[in-house]
Amino acid sequence: MVEIGNVIAQLRQERSRTQKELDQLDAAIVALRALTADHSATAQASRPRARRKLSAAARKRISEAQKARWAKIKKRKAAA
Repeated sequence: MVEIGNVIAQLRQERSRTQKELDQLDAAIVALRALTADHSATAQASRPRARRKLSAAARKRISEAQKARWAKIKKRKAAA
């Protein structure tokens, strides 16, 4: 019976130690959240974005549109 009492005492000590650790972790999390809350836009902006992939047809449409814009500009300059 004495051994059970010792085990219970050890478990209570371990629970107390673990609770202190959890409190410290919670405090660290709160501190880090406070730092990132002020700079959330900056933190998101510094993160690299995944590149979007365009299909070949989309690249061709964009290229043709840009060539048409440049042709229009060159035509205006030649007329002037």
